[in-house]
Amino acid sequence: MLSKRIIPCLDVKEGRVVKGVNFIGLKDAGDPVQLAKQYNECGADEICFLDITASIEARNALIDVISRTAREVFIPLTVGGGVKEADDIGDLLRAGADKVSINSGAVKDISVIKKGAEQYGSQCIVIAIDIKKSGNTQTGWEVFVQGGRKATGLDALGWAKETVEAGAGEILLTSMDSDGTKNGYDLVITELIANEVNVPVIASGGAGKLEHIIDVFQQTKAEAALLASLLHYGELTISQIKNALKQNNIPVRNIIN
Repeated sequence: MLSKRIIPCLDVKEGRVVKGVNFIGLKDAGDPVQLAKQYNECGADEICFLDITASIEARNALIDVISRTAREVFIPLTVGGGVKEADDIGDLLRAGADKVSINSGAVKDISVIKKGAEQYGSQCIVIAIDIKKSGNTQTGWEVFVQGGRKATGLDALGWAKETVEAGAGEILLTSMDSDGTKNGYDLVITELIANEVNVPVIASGGAGKLEHIIDVFQQTKAEAALLASLLHYGELTISQIKNALKQNNIPVRNIIN
């Protein structure tokens, strides 16, 4: 079994890391460059940097912050926000990103996935899928875009399969219902999608204690867990998480005590 990954997520607005509940009520959580450096030194497997208002404001992600962050971290850096075309992917990669996350732009024009994969390789194309329970789709989970503000009518599983067929190399799956609640990941939809696609799935939204992280790896085929408030506010450390996973026979790497 491959080692499971622990990925701190830096949601950035106006140059600061923020965190809310159900995508609203955002509170300041610190400087993105300093937080990324700290997580790099504490044994994170990757860093995920999401400019959460770039799509809403019709602009690209903050290149300067990305460049400064990339100079401070030596683990894979995934960056997302405002990606609309293949050239945007190239700009982020040149700024220091290792992978590029696409959400709203892919829903608007799925060819951005194919073009990005052809030019830069599927390994660096991450599709972020924000979902909410809904009676409007076959599985009961609907895809939302523009920072969770706009419903698309797309079924979560169907869209996940479509993006992988187009060339996505990884899926970042965020439950809007669970986000920031600390009630645990949505294990049902995470397992459903992880079972049906042949690329890694990153579980996101809802981690509130160690047991939630253990559960998502024991009860689903997710290959990574995204974490925000638990780490930002010092409730758990990456070492505590990885040691707990190891004690539960879940393979991890790079434990720094």
